[in-house]
Amino acid sequence: MGKNMQKRIDYEKITESNGFKNLITSKKKFIVPLTIFFLVFYFALPVLTSYSTVLNNNAFGDISWAWVFAFAQFIMTWVLCIVYVKKASFFDKLANEIIEENFEKGEKGA
Repeated sequence: MGKNMQKRIDYEKITESNGFKNLITSKKKFIVPLTIFFLVFYFALPVLTSYSTVLNNNAFGDISWAWVFAFAQFIMTWVLCIVYVKKASFFDKLANEIIEENFEKGEKGA
């Protein structure tokens, strides 16, 4: 984004637009559940290993469910990261469309 474009964009007007409000709402609908899932899944391991014996049973040979759950956390982290990156690029495209739309309106009004 060049200096000329920055000068012509009214950011206050953008934040009041329906497109921007929809973008923020859709981001919250995506990020909040994802964060809650991550935190519950992440803190379940220390809670379950400290206060219960649920994960003490063997899953495969001598490997307990605690180790399986711990390994699953690595997989979960990578999957959530990939999902977030793909969704963030979609949100970036929407944000750029909103900026370009308001830039064009600013040029016409000038």
